[in-house]
Amino acid sequence: MAAKKLYETFSKSLIEEVQKWGSMKQTGVSLRYMLEFGSRFTERNLILAAQFLHKELPIRIARRAIELQSLPYGLSEKPAILKVRDWYLDSFRDLRAFPDIKDKNDEQDFTKMINLIKVRHNNVVPTMALGVQQLKKDLDPKLTYMDLDDIHQFLDRFYMSRIGIRMLIGQHVAMHEPNPLPDQIGYIHTKMSPVEVARHASEDARSVCLREYGSAPEVTVYGDPDFTFPYVPNHLHLMVFELVKNSLRAVEERFMDSDKLAPPIRIIVADGLEDVTIKVSDEGGGIPRSGLPRIFTYLYSTAKNPLDERADLGTADIATMAGYGFGLPISRLYARYFGGDLQIISMEGYGMFDTT
Repeated sequence: MAAKKLYETFSKSLIEEVQKWGSMKQTGVSLRYMLEFGSRFTERNLILAAQFLHKELPIRIARRAIELQSLPYGLSEKPAILKVRDWYLDSFRDLRAFPDIKDKNDEQDFTKMINLIKVRHNNVVPTMALGVQQLKKDLDPKLTYMDLDDIHQFLDRFYMSRIGIRMLIGQHVAMHEPNPLPDQIGYIHTKMSPVEVARHASEDARSVCLREYGSAPEVTVYGDPDFTFPYVPNHLHLMVFELVKNSLRAVEERFMDSDKLAPPIRIIVADGLEDVTIKVSDEGGGIPRSGLPRIFTYLYSTAKNPLDERADLGTADIATMAGYGFGLPISRLYARYFGGDLQIISMEGYGMFDTT
């Protein structure tokens, strides 16, 4: 009843419009197109981009709002999921209420508005994770991750769509930066150094580990720092951060009570003819073969459930080292968004090898 009552706070006409826009076809946008379009920076192009987003964003946001309303196992009725759904409905309403974009002033107002939408959705991932954990506590313990495949498929679609929406908004907003960095076109760095990004990401992961455990294994990065390629640094940072964070936790917990010095995590950046490969390896003990199929599901984590430790957890923006089980599957989606992938190889009793 709670879901129905909350849903009725939105007008019937808005819900009908969401259904209408959610049935429309969305338009794909490639990294190459963003680069080429962004490199021809003119006032006219900004207006054209805003006009495109004015029509494209409501389609993508409406689809997610519709899906959030009809999830299996009662997931749609969890308080955290209701909160996320309301964010999407509010954003759809804001977009549809904005008038047609005709000139520079319209475009600037629209840019401010979509940036506010982006901020509104900042906590979607941890809030969705909280909703999934709320569901997990209520589920029959006999259910396996295979039984919940429809939830995993939904979450893959949902997060891949979210990456696309934030990329489109972020790219447009970033094009308005008064003093862009050299070789930067919006979100995209045309000469990104993966070695440099990997170093920053591993330093950030070590900071989290130090805060959580009081110590952290060293991280060594191997590769040519002068090698560059066009990519989105934020995306790569997130992927490496999550992989290294997992490795740090595994090594730290394995060697916590040992007299031996915790071995370092190794990151290797390799430039191939067709692909750029980043390998993260550790000696954290690995995962049993029976657990490997589950590591890319959203209801699995080898860490303690943060809701078990914080029964009164009302918000989801508390940074934890692990426990929600979303890091690896979302990192894989970021890798796949521009045609890459993320693979995990485990040597039980030794450690993990992650490549992206």
